[in-house]
Amino acid sequence: MKIDPELASTVAAVADEGTLDAASRVLQITPSAVSQRLKTLEQQLGRVLVVRSKPARLTEAGEAVVRLARQVELLEHDALGGLGLDGDAPRIRIPLAVNADSMATWFLRPIARLSAVHDIDVDLHRDDQNFTARLLESGTVMAAVTSEQMPVAGCSVTPLGVLEYRAMAEAGFAERWFPEGATPEALAVAPFVDFDRRDTLQHEWLRTRGVAAQGVPRHYVPASHDFALAVRLGLGWGMVPLLQHDDALVPLGGDPVRVALYWQQWNLRSDLLDTIAAEVAAEAARVLVR
Repeated sequence: MKIDPELASTVAAVADEGTLDAASRVLQITPSAVSQRLKTLEQQLGRVLVVRSKPARLTEAGEAVVRLARQVELLEHDALGGLGLDGDAPRIRIPLAVNADSMATWFLRPIARLSAVHDIDVDLHRDDQNFTARLLESGTVMAAVTSEQMPVAGCSVTPLGVLEYRAMAEAGFAERWFPEGATPEALAVAPFVDFDRRDTLQHEWLRTRGVAAQGVPRHYVPASHDFALAVRLGLGWGMVPLLQHDDALVPLGGDPVRVALYWQQWNLRSDLLDTIAAEVAAEAARVLVR
């Protein structure tokens, strides 16, 4: 059995756009034609590929088809370049996953350099570094910045460096809540800032200071730049990446929290994907802790 690349790319379009109508506009065909293509491939494979919800949701079988579609598109792009037909190659969409702090501090610089010399449309998916690898498994992205050292099935792993976080606070906040320093007693009542409910950095640092995070007041600020700004404004203390430190913040002491980052990408021979990996790794070597 062979999977028609056109039918596979239709599944990918539905996954990217979220609805059959939106996919039809991108593919420049009618919604009924999109539906017919999905039905044809599902019948051929004997599997449901897309749950027709809003937004549309891929099944496990659908994720496998989307991975195939993205790999075929990438290899076709490389082949046209190898034949000297770059001008005939359409712009290619490159979906990548990255954690919020990397995006806010260093990741966009290499991506901007790449976009200046390659006809690529980068589609960044932001998630916690502990969860970006899941986007690789689903076929949503081709590569990811992740804290997971063990490779996702079908992927290669390259160490990038360490993103170091230190407990910081605005000077006035520190004077109010920590007049005798960041003691366990003070930390048990001083409010802190969490990125979201999956963020454990503050919890880990509190644990090293002998304080359980449960019951400690906290604010949720789910954006990396705004998180650092909230700490600078005195909303609470927080674990701020070393790359976002400035004179408005004072350290609270204690050991830093170190998050090792890795680049995972599909394990296939692609000049373009390897070029992206090399540019990202070079930037990481310049700014991350070794």
